[in-house]
Amino acid sequence: MAESQLQMRKLWQPTDPEATQAYTFLQNANRKRNRSMENWDDLHAWSVDHISEFWEEVFQQLPIIHSGSYGEVVDETARMDSIPTWFKGVKTNLAENILYWPDASDPSKATTTRKRDGAVACTEVREGCTEIRHCTWKEIRERTAVLSNAMRARGVRKGDRVAVVASNSIDTLTVFYAVTALGGLFSSSSTDMGTKGILDRLRQIKPKFVFVDDWAVYNGKTIDLRPKIGEIEAGLRGIEEVEGFVSMPRWQDKPADVSGLAKCETLASFLRSANGDKTPRFERIEFRDPFIIVYSSGTTGMPKCIVHSAGGVLLNNRKEAILHRDSTALDAEANCVLQYTTTGWIMYLSSCLAMLNGTRTILFDGSPFQPDLKAFLKLVSDQHVTDLGVSPRYFQTLATAKPPVIPRDVTDLSRLRQVSSTGMVLSEAQFEYFYDHAFPPHVQLANISGGTDLAACLTGDTMMKPLYTGGTMTAMLGMKVEVFDQEAGRNEGLTVPVGEAGELVCTRPFPTMPVMFWDDPGEKYFNAYFARFDNVWTHGDFISLHPQNKQFYMLGRADGVLNPSGVRFGSAEVYNSLDANFPDEIQDSVCVGQRRPQDTDESVMLFLLMKPGKAFTQDLVKRAKDAIARDVGRRCVPKYVFETPDIPTTINLKKVELPVKQIVSGKTIKPSDTLANGKCLEFYYQFSKIEELVQPRSKL
Repeated sequence: MAESQLQMRKLWQPTDPEATQAYTFLQNANRKRNRSMENWDDLHAWSVDHISEFWEEVFQQLPIIHSGSYGEVVDETARMDSIPTWFKGVKTNLAENILYWPDASDPSKATTTRKRDGAVACTEVREGCTEIRHCTWKEIRERTAVLSNAMRARGVRKGDRVAVVASNSIDTLTVFYAVTALGGLFSSSSTDMGTKGILDRLRQIKPKFVFVDDWAVYNGKTIDLRPKIGEIEAGLRGIEEVEGFVSMPRWQDKPADVSGLAKCETLASFLRSANGDKTPRFERIEFRDPFIIVYSSGTTGMPKCIVHSAGGVLLNNRKEAILHRDSTALDAEANCVLQYTTTGWIMYLSSCLAMLNGTRTILFDGSPFQPDLKAFLKLVSDQHVTDLGVSPRYFQTLATAKPPVIPRDVTDLSRLRQVSSTGMVLSEAQFEYFYDHAFPPHVQLANISGGTDLAACLTGDTMMKPLYTGGTMTAMLGMKVEVFDQEAGRNEGLTVPVGEAGELVCTRPFPTMPVMFWDDPGEKYFNAYFARFDNVWTHGDFISLHPQNKQFYMLGRADGVLNPSGVRFGSAEVYNSLDANFPDEIQDSVCVGQRRPQDTDESVMLFLLMKPGKAFTQDLVKRAKDAIARDVGRRCVPKYVFETPDIPTTINLKKVELPVKQIVSGKTIKPSDTLANGKCLEFYYQFSKIEELVQPRSKL
């Protein structure tokens, strides 16, 4: 473990752990289960050692609207890789739970408690923060009912897929709730994805209808999407399941003319199929029945179509929102979530699920940096946001601006409770920037990790423990997270000593394990999570557990672990050092291992993206190597250091290492449409012949 991690600077302290919803839950469980838990660590240990007891308590204390009953919570003797069934016999519906609240005395009945008709349920905000539209609970319930009834009239039934290629808007949200109200499966892609990337998804799932925005606005540019609709229609032609396309208006008062597009009609035309019927109807489905298909990033191949269950996601969200984030401690109308995301990322689901617990969600569409870096922050204050979700790249953009943007100096952030960060590793320097310069001290920084594969967090936040620099505070309740030796064989499953780095694994089943991959008999699913270690979920992250503060440190992706001469370390450790020591010179970096077929050992390559006006020099290379030697270890110093004009990221701004690693190791790859800047990969091919670049000069 890096020496900097052992300094353990405490950054945030809960005001009163015993006043939290989690503590109330703990006390109730003590009484009912004859336990003697006293604190968060006790609660977590019980939740993973007695998974049936724990998840039954979540089901009973934090109920969802449901019908039916269960004989057992889960078969704890079943193998994890058999994907055990949870709460067999229980039926539920995602849309019904989001739009209503369970009756306190009879959870089979839906009420408007915490979701009164006149309260604002969601707020649509377009780029620049000038177009703001509120939608009440009554309105979103009626919109969902009408669209759902129109879908029913058009033949949409349980199990059918309905997809969107759309922005984060009220219309998109309505499609999501309408299709799930029917027991169908929802799938979303963002409008900034390339046509091929969209078709790679849709050709696999064969949706009955595709709802597509007619125009898009991003980063100040207005884009007519009708040509893309035509390309998608042509790409899906011949798939008999696809019945048509529905154009959703970017501007409500002037929908685009789509009469020239095959099989396409306007949203207004589609809605007429409902004949004005506003009666809400919900098809309750089995607890483990699917409701959504999400996708792996597909940066190096065809995306995996990951199918999640309604019951598992609903129950897990209750756990995360209430037991981890204390979201129901406040009056429902005092809570407001703003998660910056496109519809093509798993955090879109997180944004929608905020409404499950009565919280208003803000649906933001566009760049958060238009028309300037301060407008988005002012929106946080103006809309009384309590929980903000962003990424490390957002913090980096604010911190490296000239002059730097200091959020707490820009606007009033007194109502803000928490800022969550996910998508890539949050460096130790960014933790300190957050508290020393950027946000008020009362705000909790939640460094969360999990994602698309499980529609949940594996590690994250709690209101019952302090936060230390660089870490993610805790394994989530019900998630038995362990750190396995990467060198161990499949049947060994050896945990590493506390403080050492290894593979992030989960060794007990959990309700949000995907129910399947679409159109996969099981082989892809098994290979994705269970091929590495026997009967253990392997998540693909490289982590360590701090020996003193017991926080987890995310060190990068396991497939990006650096291993020169048998010394294993994560790229995040290098990034931490560079961020801390060169904030005014280096804008970003990517660190990968090179091992070509002819190589007997791995060489570490570091590529630096310089800040505007800053020069890449041999003096900088020496200082960077010295810093890494000091902070990470002398055996972890990159063999090669080069300047790069660009670093590949996904559309959601996640830094991507694997394509670079494959290219410098001699492979030729086809850039995915999920990359925002795939053309930049061409620069890296020259480094597969590193000998030609470093001779006759000495190695950099």
